[in-house]
Amino acid sequence: MSEPIFDVHCHFPRNWQDPDAQDNEKAIDERADALRSAGVVKASLLCGGRFGLGYEESITFSRRHEDLFLPSAVVDPEDIDGRSVQQLFDMGYVGLKMIGVRRAYDDLKYFSVYEMAERLGMPVLLHMGVIGGPIDYAITHPRRDANAAKTYKSMQERRIKEQILSFGRNASATRMRPFHMDTIANTFPDLRLIGAHLGGTGNYDESASVARWRPNVFFDMSGGDTIERHAIERNLIGQEIGVEKLVWGSDCGNDEIQSHVDNLESIFKTVDLDDDQSGRIRWNNAAEIFGLEEPIFAEE
Repeated sequence: MSEPIFDVHCHFPRNWQDPDAQDNEKAIDERADALRSAGVVKASLLCGGRFGLGYEESITFSRRHEDLFLPSAVVDPEDIDGRSVQQLFDMGYVGLKMIGVRRAYDDLKYFSVYEMAERLGMPVLLHMGVIGGPIDYAITHPRRDANAAKTYKSMQERRIKEQILSFGRNASATRMRPFHMDTIANTFPDLRLIGAHLGGTGNYDESASVARWRPNVFFDMSGGDTIERHAIERNLIGQEIGVEKLVWGSDCGNDEIQSHVDNLESIFKTVDLDDDQSGRIRWNNAAEIFGLEEPIFAEE
């Protein structure tokens, strides 16, 4: 039997091309099947937010697989406060996620959200670095890939339709850096923080620095092939960032989950982690973060 895996970065499935046409029951069942097939037994399901279903509708669908999904709410801290976090908790959400914020993560305006999350024991997943899109230009380009060209044209049509071209997108990677987690971790020492994508390409040194000294800061290994390659090439796993500070996340479509689990196992072999170390990244660290297991400390 394969070792259990905890996915801390699993999005509620969404048909970006035609959201209204999506059969959400079928979509969530297919996501659950893909996760289980890859060995995932628990997943923090990221629900709601500005692009998803409403919070009540999302959590209803998540309950189709209560044994698998732990609902986490995607929130905009610009628009909510501590009372809103309490309401989400009462609804059944056990964690939060933030992305695309309009201020730095450690802006004082957001502190009421962190304070309530700390009080309620809700881990907070923070997107780190540049927000990705449907085309990874490091891997492909519309000039040489017909599928990428089709995606690019669809993106342009959608932007024009939604009139985004007129004012652009208010998002900046500088607001979503690991060093902002240091402020939050110091101010809210019992709040468990997860930085996505090992801190984001270009931010690995910051991630290592914060993870090194803040006991409540962790980083997930989601983000695709580039992040996984950097994890090895830049000695991030078990060297720059200790194994106790790492968790795994899928952050991908159903057809990619198994390949990223396979990549995770390959990373373990390449960096020569033993069973206990790899088990911490697969399961134990996340299980402790989400309160499913109690931390076990070494005896003197």
